[in-house]
Amino acid sequence: MESRFQKIDLHMHTTVSDGTDTPKELLDNVKKAGIEFFSVTDHDAVKAGKILLGILGKEDPAFVPGIEFSCQDELGKYHILGYGFDPDHPAIQSALRHGHDLRMSKLDKRLAFLEEKFGFVFSKEDKNSIFAVDNPGKPHIANMMVRYGYAKTKEEAILDYINKAPGKSEHIRPPEAISGILGAGGIPILAHPFYGSGDELILGDEMEARLLRLIEMGLRGVEAYYSGFTKKMRVQMCELATRYDLYITAGSDYHGTNKLVTLGDTGLSEETEYPSGLCRFIDDILQK
Repeated sequence: MESRFQKIDLHMHTTVSDGTDTPKELLDNVKKAGIEFFSVTDHDAVKAGKILLGILGKEDPAFVPGIEFSCQDELGKYHILGYGFDPDHPAIQSALRHGHDLRMSKLDKRLAFLEEKFGFVFSKEDKNSIFAVDNPGKPHIANMMVRYGYAKTKEEAILDYINKAPGKSEHIRPPEAISGILGAGGIPILAHPFYGSGDELILGDEMEARLLRLIEMGLRGVEAYYSGFTKKMRVQMCELATRYDLYITAGSDYHGTNKLVTLGDTGLSEETEYPSGLCRFIDDILQK
């Protein structure tokens, strides 16, 4: 099937969560990259989408606000993307507040752990600046550690120190995120489906079982095209999407300089035509 857009990217982050581009800088970079349809999917936040809706002009790329919820249950971790919802609806606002509260609690515990375990002390001003971020995460702490000389790189800070914090991280559960998106009139999508916790790779029957559980909760689609996927992974995910009549989306997971991912790196450029699930998603989401 054909699409009205030659280049799309529906998964990216700004300074509202753990990206390094402001919403305005992201828009400028999206246009430079030749992307014709995009979404911003900050973690547990909708602020960047509102900012962009206020500055987009008639000649700018097509845009739909999005979100990415970090979820976890007894069987693993999941990132649930949402598109086309009313950002002010009580259903999604409730999930947003819960996700944000858990995120701030994790930040406090991680900083306390780094001081108690490794003696990493940060100034009151620097800690306050991180708590002032809309949705702070590991990269914010890691970048601060590098500035203080506690780690040579952001990656070292996360892997060798931050990730060693004891106890299970608290996240909202998948049904809460999915119902929040659906309740606000949106479409819930499983982000980078093959990736679980850390370096965990979920394939084959395990992937299908995982997907079926989420479909029962109300999941409507999968991010079958993603910067970290091989051709084989994309094919398998498209087959699963067809089998269960799911929408398909494509996203790079761009974070600016916080990740070695470029805008528009989704794997779609290798396709001669877009899959029907993606075309259907584009048509339906733009009608909302």
